[in-house]
Amino acid sequence: MKYISLCPSNTELLHYLDLIPNVAGIDDFSDWPDTIKELPRLGPDLNINMDKLESLKPDLVFASLSVPGMEKNIEELNMRNIPYVIVPNPRTLKEVADAIRFVGRESGRTEKAEELAEKFNEILHQYESISREINYTYSIYWEWWPKPVFTPGHHNWLTEISRLAGGENVFSDKETESVQTEWTDVLKRDPDVVAVVWVGVQQSKVNKNVILKRPGWNDMNAIKYKRLFVLDEPLFCRPSPRLLLGLSKLASILHPEKYPLYTGEDLLLK
Repeated sequence: MKYISLCPSNTELLHYLDLIPNVAGIDDFSDWPDTIKELPRLGPDLNINMDKLESLKPDLVFASLSVPGMEKNIEELNMRNIPYVIVPNPRTLKEVADAIRFVGRESGRTEKAEELAEKFNEILHQYESISREINYTYSIYWEWWPKPVFTPGHHNWLTEISRLAGGENVFSDKETESVQTEWTDVLKRDPDVVAVVWVGVQQSKVNKNVILKRPGWNDMNAIKYKRLFVLDEPLFCRPSPRLLLGLSKLASILHPEKYPLYTGEDLLLK
């Protein structure tokens, strides 16, 4: 079978199921694992080169509707009678495990997918158990984008990751997936931790000094106690099993005395 992936999280799911050798093409934003570097690129996820995709003659395209505008890809696939499935867009960590199972079913790797999903949930349970032993939780402001300010609300896996790591999303009172707000509102909430994960921006490209110059922010607990962290965005903002790496990273930052030391080792592939 010959597959194509149209977004990074789908590519990562295919990797966990050992299916990269079957992948014939990927979107421009897929950047992990290293074994995909030589694969044909089909353009950014909102502007896929459908002529090139069709020329690769895929047996199945793993599409997505995780970003507004991706509907155009589905319309084109339908027009050209190219077989595809839409991988569900997870909002919770449990739904990431469900996405593993979905891709496993569609690719004939049901047994492998079930093993991975069970292990994924098992790791979550381990962190859940440790989180119950935490006496002090840190309030965390997650910054998806600086201007206008976007941050996750209650219905997002980063709220779960915060809790499992011994913290609390400072905007978890907002019953939405995403919150648009102002720097003044963040300052008023006075988070203990600022976690910067600008979507689509490499960790090395984020300048901390720009954030530190925001009016009044030097009075914020997070800044006063030097708890401003620029994190690796793909480990926190893509609905793939790599979210476990993000969880492990955050937990070892917040409560190193309670959680296993972060080593960068993929817990799901051990």
